[in-house]
Amino acid sequence: MTLYLLRHAEAEVLAASDHARRLTPKGEAQAERTGKFCRKHGIAPAVILSSPVTRALQTAKLVAKSIEAAELIEVPWAACGMDPFDAVPKLEGYAKLPSVMLVGHQPDLGALAALLLGCDNAGALHVRKSLLCAIDVSRGFRHGVLEFFVPAKLMD
Repeated sequence: MTLYLLRHAEAEVLAASDHARRLTPKGEAQAERTGKFCRKHGIAPAVILSSPVTRALQTAKLVAKSIEAAELIEVPWAACGMDPFDAVPKLEGYAKLPSVMLVGHQPDLGALAALLLGCDNAGALHVRKSLLCAIDVSRGFRHGVLEFFVPAKLMD
């Protein structure tokens, strides 16, 4: 299975709560650019799993619309503060699918990617806003192979 990790796009700084922060116009453009990049390169995950936090869910919906994703599922375990060791067993439940996209937050996605790649340093990967990462986990969820790591600004 190919696991695509996507960090949410740029969000407003001030809101009623961290959970309620919405995408800025720049963030909406980043998410749309990511969706176009996915469509152009044939990236069509069987399912998109998203943090329920507003900015991540907005990003996931914009990408899903662009690639006409079959299914978008909000997963509470992907919210801010996701523990990569808790996320792996949940992701293993989707292992029979050819590809899955997880939309979430930093430093959570960086720590998850490091774990999947067998890296001891959880902070080794800095996942910028709207960055898309692909990891082949077909040899196991702790023996992944990095396929690509593309920031939004290089997706034109």
